[in-house]
Amino acid sequence: MTETPTAPPPAVWPTFTARDARGLIAFLVKAFGFEETAVYGDGDVVHHAELSWPPGGGVMLGSARDDNKPITPIGSFSCYVVVPEGIEQLIERARSAGAKITVELKQTDYGSTDFAAQDPEGNTWYFGTYPGEPRKSR
Repeated sequence: MTETPTAPPPAVWPTFTARDARGLIAFLVKAFGFEETAVYGDGDVVHHAELSWPPGGGVMLGSARDDNKPITPIGSFSCYVVVPEGIEQLIERARSAGAKITVELKQTDYGSTDFAAQDPEGNTWYFGTYPGEPRKSR
């Protein structure tokens, strides 16, 4: 995947919690290619973690704790991740790492090649080549 240095810094960070945040971080790095940017915590508990997506953006997550009921129930998170190149290799990487592929590679009517996978916590990750519509000039 190619980095996009001209993109503005991320200002929207999808967030979620996990039963086994450290295990999920390791899975997301191995299966999908996220990069571990920051992880703060004690032992098995992750208070805050940031995972960067190489072409830009990322997600934040932490451990679900008894004292902090998550707004988004564990396993109900979903996110679309843009894959500018190598989507065929990414689905095979995900499959090899044990991701449950819920939608095989397919062409959409808006010109994207997409697939979907679930992580071990039950979250759904949509990957595709569609980068969104160009921004309107100001």
